[in-house]
Amino acid sequence: MFQGSNALTLDAKGRISIPTRHRDALLQQANGSLTLTRHPDGCLLVYPRSVWEARREEIVRFPMSARGLQRLLLGHAQDVDMDSAGRVLVAPELRAAAGMDRDVMLMGMGSHFELWDADKLAKSEAQAMADGVGDVLNNFSF
Repeated sequence: MFQGSNALTLDAKGRISIPTRHRDALLQQANGSLTLTRHPDGCLLVYPRSVWEARREEIVRFPMSARGLQRLLLGHAQDVDMDSAGRVLVAPELRAAAGMDRDVMLMGMGSHFELWDADKLAKSEAQAMADGVGDVLNNFSF
């Protein structure tokens, strides 16, 4: 289960270093094999390959009415492997699609991660707070 946030920096080659606290779990769970793809919110999704394979099977079964989302998720998916230093290359096409330049945030989301441009995430979170949570938390207590 992945949780928490990490401020990271894309290096000159477009790589991020997976934080040590997640690296060991990813090596154990997926031998360091990951899949990155686009998300409709403007971030990238980072899945351990074994988790992605199950999700991919679900996405393939989307109805034709969801073809655009299917194209976004499957058409942009790229398999990557962590190198010996725990780094992952984020392809130029994916970096451009997510508006990533240098400062990024890796957010643990349970079974996977979201990778955000740091400024874009801050704006998204500010908007979410301004919008409120509606009825989602009616039966939840902190």
